[in-house]
Amino acid sequence: MHLNTIKPAAGATRKSKRVGRGIGSGLGKTCGRGHKGQKSRSGGKPMVGFEGGQMPLQRRLPKFGFTARKSRLSAEVRLHELAGIEGDVIELKNLVEAGVVPARTRQAKVILSGEIDRALTLKGIKATRGAREAIEKSGGKVED
Repeated sequence: MHLNTIKPAAGATRKSKRVGRGIGSGLGKTCGRGHKGQKSRSGGKPMVGFEGGQMPLQRRLPKFGFTARKSRLSAEVRLHELAGIEGDVIELKNLVEAGVVPARTRQAKVILSGEIDRALTLKGIKATRGAREAIEKSGGKVED
């Protein structure tokens, strides 16, 4: 096979319309667009989603989705962020003081991301299954 022999499969391409070439061609004068009207003019296409003045579908359907109020008060803490906090017992106030979570946080959850190499005790802080195993493996514990 050579690059100069490549061509589309049979029937894959069509010849373009040659319009405005006289009455005998069948596409003279109005060029197959009919008489008058928006579609006969150049650039005459309604905008996408236009339904002739009727309220368009995307505006008839309701909006959906929301941000839960609870999400503003909860935060995720990565496992390796705990390593930088002083003390063996870690509570929510320790996380706020260290700047790991915002001050407005009411509940936090530790997720398995990174490693921990010292024994820690989590008090009043939730942990995912993987994070709990990693903390217990390093000699710490999670108290609910």
